This record gives sequence, structure tokens and C-alpha cells, in this order.
Amino acid sequence: MICGGMNDISLSILPETPNDAQSVERLNERTFGPGRYALAAYRLREHAQHQLDLSFVARHGEITALIGPNGAGKTTLLSILAGITAPDSGEVTHSGSGVGWVPQQAALYRRLTVTENLKLFARLQGHGDPDASTAEMIELTGLAERRDDQVGTLSGGNQQRVNIAVGLMARPDVLLLDEPSVGLDPGQRARLWDFILGLVSAGTAVLFSTHDLQEAERYAGRILVIAGGQRVFDGTADAPVSYTP
Repeated sequence: MICGGMNDISLSILPETPNDAQSVERLNERTFGPGRYALAAYRLREHAQHQLDLSFVARHGEITALIGPNGAGKTTLLSILAGITAPDSGEVTHSGSGVGWVPQQAALYRRLTVTENLKLFARLQGHGDPDASTAEMIELTGLAERRDDQVGTLSGGNQQRVNIAVGLMARPDVLLLDEPSVGLDPGQRARLWDFILGLVSAGTAVLFSTHDLQEAERYAGRILVIAGGQRVFDGTADAPVSYTP
């Protein structure tokens, strides 16, 4: 179990944290069993915003919660994994069709409809048939009844669904979510996670950042804690980890 607050925290119990890809892979084989990984980060370092320095892997059909205090480097790490920010050194590799990125703030056009937004992003991504890609995402995200609604009129939960649909346009093997449930009420949050869990059951690897420890324990099979840019815990949600303010 994980307990305590997330602001100004220090980790009081530190498990072994290997610092090379082979050791990380061996650790995850022991902890999560055999299986091909969907994404591997090898000795990522970024010092412009955070003293980021870590390695880890993510597996198909696995949910990993990324938690840590403000300024720990969570969003920076996700943006590096998404290919938006370049690290000072290190390497990110992934299998299959790549990585989908869903930022905390929905990157959508509020005056356009759901269909118009998705079709626009399909064209920007160079899809051969934007109409077919849009229809597929609307069906996948359960937004058929809202397809002709302006995005600005949607609930927070449905706007987040559209945001995720954009991230899924390329049908990635890995989906990165930056605090996906912020601002959602309990019902919206439950429906969003039902949708995400459906993606995971189909084999998508999901990494999400959160400040909500209960959300991490409930949905993630694995928890990655970073503080000061370093990985200080990597394991299952029921591991004996505690925080002190």
C-alpha cells in the first residue's frame, strides 16, 4: 500500500533501482513475468527543467501509474516518451505502431464538432482515409451520440474522450496520459477508466501520471514513483511503500 501526501514528500523505503536497461528488464521479468515490452526507456537524462535520470520498461496490456511530488519530472518524462521533448541523452524504443500522447489540457478546437476535430487531426497525421479513421475513433470511444456536438458543449469527461481519441488515431501500442482524470466528477472518472481498461484488455500499454494515490492503487498494476528526477520505486501497488512529509 501507498500512503501519505504527495507534496514535499520524501521516500522512506527505497527498493533496489537498477540503472541500466538489462537490469531493469530482469527486475520486471521477476516482478511481472515474461512478455515482450511495448516501450523501453534507457538512461534518460534531462537537466534543463528537472534532474531527470532513469530507465524502465512498459509491457503490453499493463497500466503503470507515474506518481511523485510537484516538479518531480512526471510531465517532462511523458513528453520525452512521446517524442515531444528531446532528452539530453538516453534512448526510447517502442514496438509496433508507436506512442499516443494525451496531454492534461485537451488540445481541441472548441467551436468544431467532435467529427470535425477528429477529421482535422486525421488529416494532419496524413491518414489516407480521414473519414474512415474518424468513424473508427467515434465508435471506439463511444461518442456516436455526440459526433455532431461542438466540443465546447461537451462534459469534461466527453472532452477527455475526444482528447484520447486524437491520441489513438495512429492506433499506438502505448498510450501516455498526463493526469487524465483531473477536473472530472466521480461518474465521469469511472466512465473514463472503463474506456481505458477496455484499451488495456486489448493489449495497449498505458502510462498515466496522477497525484491521486487511490486512483493509482485502484487502476494500476504497477506504480513508478519519481522524485527529483530519479526513480525511487518501481513495483506493484501492494508493495510496502510509505511517505513522510
